[in-house]
Parts: sequence; structure tokens; C-alpha cells
Amino acid sequence: MNSKSRIIAVIGTVAALAAVTVLHKRPWHDPEQTADTELAVGYLPVTCHLTCPVTDFATRTTTSSTRFVSRRFSDFPTVVESLKTRKVDATFILAPLAMVLREQGVPIHIVYLGHRDGSTVIVPKDSTARTIRDLRGKTFARPSRYSNQYLVITKLMEDEGMKPDDIKFVDMAPPDMPSALAAGAIDAYFIGEPFAAKSELAGTGRVLYYAKDIWPHFISCVLVVRDELIAEHPEIVRDLVRGIAESGEWAEHHRLAAAKLVSRTEYYNQDRKLLEFVLTQPPDRVSYRLLTPSDEDLRSIMYYAMKAGILHGEIELRDLVDLRFIPKHIRSVAIAAE
Repeated sequence: MNSKSRIIAVIGTVAALAAVTVLHKRPWHDPEQTADTELAVGYLPVTCHLTCPVTDFATRTTTSSTRFVSRRFSDFPTVVESLKTRKVDATFILAPLAMVLREQGVPIHIVYLGHRDGSTVIVPKDSTARTIRDLRGKTFARPSRYSNQYLVITKLMEDEGMKPDDIKFVDMAPPDMPSALAAGAIDAYFIGEPFAAKSELAGTGRVLYYAKDIWPHFISCVLVVRDELIAEHPEIVRDLVRGIAESGEWAEHHRLAAAKLVSRTEYYNQDRKLLEFVLTQPPDRVSYRLLTPSDEDLRSIMYYAMKAGILHGEIELRDLVDLRFIPKHIRSVAIAAE
């Protein structure tokens, strides 16, 4: 090879290396918002949290500045421990429990809702119960003392002239409730779907109340983020809230596709037909719209939480909620076809 040829070869090699470097570094992107940024977000396999795995899938298969990795839990005590120890900096959690943690000094803020409605009271199929009054002396499972399900039932009992100790409440992980009902270990339960519908489809339980019939636009869970993440990476929080909002809009328009997506092993690992039933029978059984929490929503939950003795006082909304990250215009997320 002559001198001229060697020079041309060297120039070509340098140019190729430079091109690879440019493609790898992607200098036209904000370095703090690259696809290499990841955030784990906690959730339970209930339809109240459906937008979490949908957002995970969307950021896995489409262009996104942040990759949100959904992390599945089976119960709320484990979620709380992971949030306190910063094993997760963002998670879906029971609304009253988020308030209790904030009152205890855990540095978190509610940034969005997970859903509206989507919880159901189930009794055995052959139960003679027609109202909450018929459950006097019975064992009633709740996801937690700090759940909004418990507060709503407590309010309903009060409205029906019942006393707090008229029903024996027990805390139980949501996945365990259908089998406990079938075995006769409990007489009723109130939980986010699909663990209510599971008893319906199995023929062991029936609906006593839908949450929407007791408390219209019912909220059980909220999306919370640790304050450190808000302070250090507000752009990630903004991305997350936008992703959850857009995933909710997509789920509203694609309920059967949403059921198929979250039924996958890496997400809910549940029967697709069960999830299709929950999302369509009836269609308003759970909603993923109107997910901006209002002052009225939160004050109502706080009021009953104080009445139930799980909160010592009202929390200033500015110390509880940060709504800066909610997009003004919500479009449906673009889910890549499989």
C-alpha cells in the first residue's frame, strides 16, 4: 500500500470511529434524559395499578427519555418498607397509608392517582347478605387498616347505624382473599380488582357492592414519589406522571389490549380472561381518567382517616400533594404492536 492509500485508510477509520461515537453519545439529546435512565416503580397486581405495567411496556418498546421498570409486590407492608429504605423511590400505594407515612415524616408527595373506582365488596355466592347490616358478627377482610376500602366501609356502617365493632375486620394480602372466601375463613372482602372478580368467575362469590355505588369516583391508591427524587430529578418525575396519564388514556380506549398486556408473566401473571372481565363487565367498573386528585377528594379521605383514628390530624395539602408534574393535555400513549 502506498503512502497516499495509507492516508486515505487512516482517514476512513477515524471517520468511522467518530460516527460510532456520535451515535452512541447522541449529543442532540439532553444528557440527563437519555434512554439509559431507569426508575423502578412499585405496584401490586391489581387493576388500580394497571397503568404502571402499561407505562413499563411503553417505555420498553417505544422512544422514551426514561425507562420505567415496574416492580411487582404482593402486599402493602412490603411496599412501605421498600419506600422507607429507598429500594423504590416511586410507587402506587393506598391513599390513607400515604397520608399516614407523610404524618410520620416519611418524605413523600402524592403526584397523581392510580384510578377511579375499581374495588368491589364480595360475599359468598350463597350468602343471604343484601346490605352491610347483614354482615354483623361476620369476618370481613380488608387490604389494610390504612386502606380507603376500610374507611369507606366504616362510613357505610356509620350511615347504616352500625357500630365499629359490629364487624370483625382482618388484614389480608389481596391475592389470598378469594381462596379464603372459598374456604369459609372469611365472610366478605373488599379489594381492588381482579381479586373480587376472581371469586365471581369461580362461582364462589358474588358482588354485594361496587365501590362506585358507595362512593362515586372512589380512590383507593395514589402514586407517591420520594422528595429526594423530586428535588434531584424533577424531569424524571414529570416523565413518570406523563407516562402514567397517557397509559391511563390508552387503557380507556383499549381495554381488551390492556388486559392482554398486563396478564403477561412479567406483569400480573394472571388469567387474561379474568382481566378482560374486570375491564369490561361493566365497562365503568374501573376508570383511568380524571386522575388529578382534588382538594375535596383528599380532604374527604383525611376526614374519615381521622375519624377512624389512623390519622392524628389534618395534613396541609402543600405537604402532601405536588401537582406540578401533571400534563395539561393528555394523549394516549403509543403502544408498539407486538
